Amino acid sequence: MKPKVNNDYYNHLGDDWYDADDDPIAVLRVEQQAKNPWVENVINENFSNKDLNIADIGCGAGFLTNYLALQYGSGSVNGLDASESTLAVAKSKDSTKKVNYELGDAYKLPYQDGSMDVVCAMDFLEHVERPEDVVAECARILRPGGLFFFHTFNRNFLSWLIVIKFMEWFVPNTPKNLHVLHLFIKPSELKTMMMINKLSTQEITGIGPRFNLGFIRSIFARKVTPGFSFKVGGHTLLGFMGYSKKI
Repeated sequence: MKPKVNNDYYNHLGDDWYDADDDPIAVLRVEQQAKNPWVENVINENFSNKDLNIADIGCGAGFLTNYLALQYGSGSVNGLDASESTLAVAKSKDSTKKVNYELGDAYKLPYQDGSMDVVCAMDFLEHVERPEDVVAECARILRPGGLFFFHTFNRNFLSWLIVIKFMEWFVPNTPKNLHVLHLFIKPSELKTMMMINKLSTQEITGIGPRFNLGFIRSIFARKVTPGFSFKVGGHTLLGFMGYSKKI
């Protein structure tokens, strides 16, 4: 029997979403610092105005959502998640007080057809049993020419070794089944899901840690230390991100 992913972990993080350095959420927090400006740059390359309707699906505590609200607050920025406690943290960190945070189901999004310019599903597709249905819902709410952003993990032995097993060693507070290999998605599989839903893949790129002094310090400390950071680009064997455009 295949193990179930431990999504309950996120319900109990509280302030650790933003404060912990010895928890896997600290790695995600630092990684998001590399993803956020990349997403912003792509949006700005594709839209001449900032009055956009944006939905962040599986938004967690708002690492991306609140960042986008600062850039595109003149439009409508929406964050949806299945964890009420996580949404409470996201709301508390929204300095603009403009984000529409909502408890909801990614399989049945509470948004109208073609109502969004941008939809994001970052670090989320590997946490659901039916990612193809989530992609279909994201495509449904996108208008023609709208952008779909994604980040997930590639399914292979190296990902199991690094993303799952190494993380369990590197960060002592990593819970069992934070990630499970069978829910990881190959880039070719995700491309097919998007193609079926009239999403034209524009770019897929890797993302990974910088192998610098901060990385070495963190390895020995077994926690995230100052200087630990990520960079966008390179191979897609482990984590990969990208975007597609609604046809």
